[in-house]
Amino acid sequence: MRIGVLHGPNLNLLGRRDPTQYGELTLDAIDRLLRERAEDRGVDLVGVQSNHEGALIDWIHQQMGSVDGWLVNPAALGHTSYALRDALEASGRPFVEVHLSNVHAREPFRGRSVLAEIALGVVSGFRADSYLVALDALLAHLTADLADDPE
Repeated sequence: MRIGVLHGPNLNLLGRRDPTQYGELTLDAIDRLLRERAEDRGVDLVGVQSNHEGALIDWIHQQMGSVDGWLVNPAALGHTSYALRDALEASGRPFVEVHLSNVHAREPFRGRSVLAEIALGVVSGFRADSYLVALDALLAHLTADLADDPE
């Protein structure tokens, strides 16, 4: 099984940007935690971080034939990017939306996601653990689908 991990704009600043909201771990540290969790479960990860919407969409297009599902932290693009939503939907793969902070306890615009209604679920507010919970939930969903598949 292979999971694509998408990190949106400004996540390269983790560890420096508002640690009260996002925690003190860097994106590299979060990726290490995710890789360890995935390896424990026999899963491969492939990931990208970009501050550019088009680069993220191009990466989805490139990877969609080789992944079973997605973990997506769209960052601020989750509030505005119908193009990202369309790419994820077109991929035909399930995804879990991830946010480090509790987006519903912040500015009102952050509580609206254009991705949420097509996501399996949304995990937010647990800082780096949000990614781990999302990975576990996505794998449980994919494993259940495999168990239900008569082939």
